[in-house]
Amino acid sequence: MDHFAPEPLAHTWLDDSHALIAGSLFVALGLIMFAHAGLLTGGVAGVAFLASYASGLSLAACFFVFSLPFFWLSWQRLGREFTLKSFLAVALVSVCTALAPKAVRFELLNPWVASVLGGFLIGFGLLALLRHRASVGGVNILAQWLQQAKGLSAGKIQMSVDVLVVLAALFIVPPVRVLQSVVGAVAIGAILTLNHKPGRYLGV
Repeated sequence: MDHFAPEPLAHTWLDDSHALIAGSLFVALGLIMFAHAGLLTGGVAGVAFLASYASGLSLAACFFVFSLPFFWLSWQRLGREFTLKSFLAVALVSVCTALAPKAVRFELLNPWVASVLGGFLIGFGLLALLRHRASVGGVNILAQWLQQAKGLSAGKIQMSVDVLVVLAALFIVPPVRVLQSVVGAVAIGAILTLNHKPGRYLGV
């Protein structure tokens, strides 16, 4: 049956540019919803949320700075193209998050709705980036490398780390917010687990 399998269709620069912009905007909007509802997410973004909540520093600045160390792994293991695209995605997410208060307002946003809808937005944004050889840095880079090198599920890795980081927030935010954040982390991981599997997507 493999003889009849279609050949992978290479992405054009337009394909990659569109995915980079759309994916980054989806991730940024999901993070904005989380921040507005007082929720957290996992990975580097979760650490950025914790630092922002505890210190009052900008979420965008914390996210950008904490993402930088992981680009060494990306450069060494995933190549220049993946690293440069990922750096642009992180920069775009950071800029959009910083400018969000001037463009987006939520007069009413239930935290449970934010956890699910925001999680789905982040998940689909990450999926778009990963399918075009990019990420938003941090654990996302590590998960992508482990999937390529070891055949492990990037979605399951992302979900596991996200839930652990969110549970660590029990010392900083109310338990109900932690529970809502866990729901958000599961929503993100479910999108990646069900849709980003080795050999499923033929685009390159």
